[in-house]
Amino acid sequence: MGATWRCALTLTGLLASVLVAGATTAEPTVIVLSWDGVAGHQIDRAQLPGLTRVAREGVRAETLTPPFPSSTFPSHATLATGTYPDRHGIVANHFIDPMRSGDTEFDYDADANWFEAEPLWIAAERQGVRSAVFFWVGAETDWRGQRAQLRRAPFDSGVDEREKVDQILAWLDLPEDERPRLILSYWRGSDRAGHRHGPDSEEVDRALRGQDAQLVRLLAGLDAREAWPDTTLLIVSDHGMTEVTEAVDAGAVIKRAGVNARVIHSSAVANIHLDAPSDPGAKRRAIAAFDGIEGVVAHDALRTPAALRYRHPSRVGQVVAIARPPVVFRSGLRGWGQQLSWALGGSTGAHGFEPDSVPRMGAVLLAVGRGTGQGARLPAARAIDIAATVAALLGIDPPAQSEGRAIDLRGEPPKPSASPTTAGQAG
Repeated sequence: MGATWRCALTLTGLLASVLVAGATTAEPTVIVLSWDGVAGHQIDRAQLPGLTRVAREGVRAETLTPPFPSSTFPSHATLATGTYPDRHGIVANHFIDPMRSGDTEFDYDADANWFEAEPLWIAAERQGVRSAVFFWVGAETDWRGQRAQLRRAPFDSGVDEREKVDQILAWLDLPEDERPRLILSYWRGSDRAGHRHGPDSEEVDRALRGQDAQLVRLLAGLDAREAWPDTTLLIVSDHGMTEVTEAVDAGAVIKRAGVNARVIHSSAVANIHLDAPSDPGAKRRAIAAFDGIEGVVAHDALRTPAALRYRHPSRVGQVVAIARPPVVFRSGLRGWGQQLSWALGGSTGAHGFEPDSVPRMGAVLLAVGRGTGQGARLPAARAIDIAATVAALLGIDPPAQSEGRAIDLRGEPPKPSASPTTAGQAG
């Protein structure tokens, strides 16, 4: 073990001791909820007593920056591993890996072995912390022969959040030697409503109110169990949502250019796998095919901007096309449906875009309980920091490939409002 790594572990341990200052001597428990597709501006707009309580009694970050692409599977993998798609390997919701033995196509896949980096629940189990997962990308099956001791699988979109709350509380009621200290759960959030009706729709508000009602139940359950001295609850989202109004069929663009390739795209990214990957002419024609298409830029996959952390050696193809809102990649029936919705005056939402240049991709982070401040605000945080933060709260090392830093959840205390006299003297 090198000196740099030993130093990093020492600093992590020191920060962990700071984070838990004032806590009881009982073993800590951390609950992480992910609300799909929830953006900061949405929770500010809706009437959400559960989230309001968490922010009032705990902390809220200005934003949580997801990885690129800011889509559900890559983002959840980043939240769990503390690293980026170029390292954990989940480069999109749907992609192929021609170099992989056996199954080479990932399509919202349940097989955890697509992960190329250690997830949080495996890191916890490896260090003696019992874990439980109620739906999370990569947790449905064993990872390299290891698993969370408690898990709900397979994923079922019909399971509502009431059942998730009931299960979380039931897990907490287990005998001490069976009770998990790390619990993760995926919640539906407002993703579907945002896609279908736009990010600023009443349907989004309605979806969030439904989610919040179950959060209120969970908070009440934790109150009844007097769990707060030893429990931290984190609420995150995987990405935000923005309105889109134009569609580009990346596959059709490549076909018109006379390039033979397999094109797999999500909302903001098209991965182009050339039939002749070593042919430089084919690569040049594929890149040039997107010239002049407003809102789209194509890159040699080996030369995508370094800051995107998207240069995976086998899963992104030879050419990567990236869209910017209001443009989105769509094809087939989904593309026609999108066009029809717009023609009828409908609003639709999408995500996956570069988070640093599209602020509405920003996700949310709130936390309450052990190790958090009260009513404090946190600066902008990164999705890669969540795994390290959870590990610090549990007093363990982060996942093996984690690049994140533990967030100090105490935050800055809220500034007192100026009194009328003080306000009158200002200026």
